[in-house]
Order: sequence, then structure tokens, then C-alpha cells
Amino acid sequence: MSTAYPERDDPRFRITPFQQMASSCTGALCTSLLVTPLDVVKIRLQAQQKALLSNKCFLYCNGLMDHLCPCVTSPGGPTNWYHRNGQFNGTIDAFVKISRAEGVYSLWSGLGPTLVLAVPATVLYFVAYEQIRTRAKDMHSKRIGRTEQPFWIPLLAGASARVLSASVVSPLELIRTKMQSKKLTYLELGSTLHSHIQVHGIVPGLWKGLGSTLLRDVPFSGIYWLNYEGLKTLFSQQSPTFGFSFAAGAVAGAVAAVCTTPFDVVKTHQQIEMGEKQLYADLETGSKQISGDKSMQEKATRSKTTFGILRQIWQQNGVSGLFTGVVPRVAKVAPACAIMVATFEYGKGFFESYNAEKYFNNQRLSLE
Repeated sequence: MSTAYPERDDPRFRITPFQQMASSCTGALCTSLLVTPLDVVKIRLQAQQKALLSNKCFLYCNGLMDHLCPCVTSPGGPTNWYHRNGQFNGTIDAFVKISRAEGVYSLWSGLGPTLVLAVPATVLYFVAYEQIRTRAKDMHSKRIGRTEQPFWIPLLAGASARVLSASVVSPLELIRTKMQSKKLTYLELGSTLHSHIQVHGIVPGLWKGLGSTLLRDVPFSGIYWLNYEGLKTLFSQQSPTFGFSFAAGAVAGAVAAVCTTPFDVVKTHQQIEMGEKQLYADLETGSKQISGDKSMQEKATRSKTTFGILRQIWQQNGVSGLFTGVVPRVAKVAPACAIMVATFEYGKGFFESYNAEKYFNNQRLSLE
């Protein structure tokens, strides 16, 4: 097979949706495998801090999806992967102690939910992005008679793809939270979801919190693809190398992460609040559960909107409050974006080369 990439987006060699799925799935797997150990260590360090008390949740993301973890500190409570192995004195110390005491495989604790939920969501997102981008580009090219891709196409495609993937994943996130809180079997889960929908309704119940997710992720996705495709055009890299895709993906991810940090701050607050209500309400029993449910319902009616939380943070802490955690967010998002897009672009190049070779072989056979 020829190692030279054909011209990217040539309709004759354009990769199929199945090939897009294979490329994005490989990227999601690589991102999960490479980034998860860093977040496992980070959460093990966070879990030993005094601020993480019983009946509280904390949030971590391994580059593809957010995970809510309850802080179980009672002696009789369950032992979770983020509470094992005592005290750590830093990142390197945590890597060494975890590897020695628990085995290297412990660095990938919590990988299962990512592979089950985030990988399909990531595949859907990238396939949707490519389909929307190429179709919009084809329509634009037919209208103006040129093949250049205007800046608004990746912006539109990225935002639209994120709306689609986030909307599909939102009910699955509810299922994952329910299973985490009650250790439900799949049969028990059906009746629990039925009761949940009866109380809250289909759309409010299954898509609760989707608005704040979209407010964070849709601008991020639009800004990310706008910058990434812009860098490709600026440096004339329409068939980018792995190294260029990695660097451009990291830069685009960092810019998008900084721009959307205020919405990430709000989303984190809301996720933790919802997680504490859901996880610990489900763990309570008897009269404590009844009183807790009433209390949580009262709190829910007083819940602030996304912009209400933004205004409150601005009034209390100013600009610095809106950008709390921007450095670790960039340090987490940039490499994840770099790994994901570089792997995806490499897969696209591979399949386009394969399609080009197959096309020319068929052409040659037809002339013989």
C-alpha cells in the first residue's frame, strides 16, 4: 500500500462511515488507555485530603467522560479503588506505591465505565462531525464552484455533533449513576427507571442536566474544531502528519478549554450537587431516606440556573472564580485532545490511502 496520502476529502477516496467508526474507536481506546492512569493517581491524591468527607462527591475526567465518585470514609462502608493504600506524598510517589502494592493494572481502575459508555459516545461524535463537515463542504463547493472549506463549517459541524452525542449519552449517564448508587442488576434497573420516569417525566427525568452539559461542551467543540481546522489551513496541512495533528490538537484543545472554563466550573458544581442528591439518597434507608428525599426536593426547587450560578461566582470571586482550575483543566484536556485527533487523523489517512489504491486498481483492471 502506498504511504503517500491522497488529497484529503477527495470524494473518490473519502472514507466510509464504518471506516470513520474504526478510526475514532481506535482514538478513543488510545486516549482511555493513556490518560486514565494520570487521573487515577490524581483522584487517589484528592481522596486523601481532609476536604473529601463522607456524603460528598468528587468529579474526575479521564479525557473522554466525567465520573462522579462518592467519598465513602466510614469504617464499615465499602472500600473503593480511590481509598486504597494509605497516604501519598506526591504524583511520582503515588505512581510508585500503587504499582508496587496493587500492581500496575490498578492504574487503570475505573476504565470499564469509560470503555462501555465513552467510547461509543466518542465514536458517534466523530462520525457525526465528519458526516456533517463533508456534506456541508460538498454543498458549499457546489454552490460557489471552489473546494476551499470556509471557517464556519467545522464550527457548525463540531457544535452539531456535540449536541447529538451529548443528547444520546445523557440518559445513559442516568443509568450509570443509578447502577453505581444501588448496585442494581439490569432487571432491577428497569423497574427503577420506570419509577423515576413516572415521578419526573420522560424528558425532564432522562435528560436532566443536559442544558448545562451542552452549554459547556457545544462551545468547546465548536471552538476546538474551528481552531484545529484553522491550523491545518494556516500551515497547509490538509493531509496532516501524526506529529502535526498531535501538536495542533493540543493547541486547539487548550484554547477551547480556557474559553469554556467558566461553564466547566458551573457544570462541575451542578454535577456534584446532583450526584450527592442521587447517590446518597439512594443509599439511605427507612425514615432517613424519606426525610432526605423531602429535603432534596425542597433544595431542587431552589436550584439556581446556570447563569445564576455564573453571576453568583462573579459577584463572590470575580474573574478568578470563573476560571478556577483552568490550569489542571488545560493540562488534562490538551493531551487527551491531542491523542484523540492525531489517532483519528492517522486512521483517516490510512483508510483514504487504502481507498485510493483500491480505486486505481479497479480503474486499471477496467482498462485491461
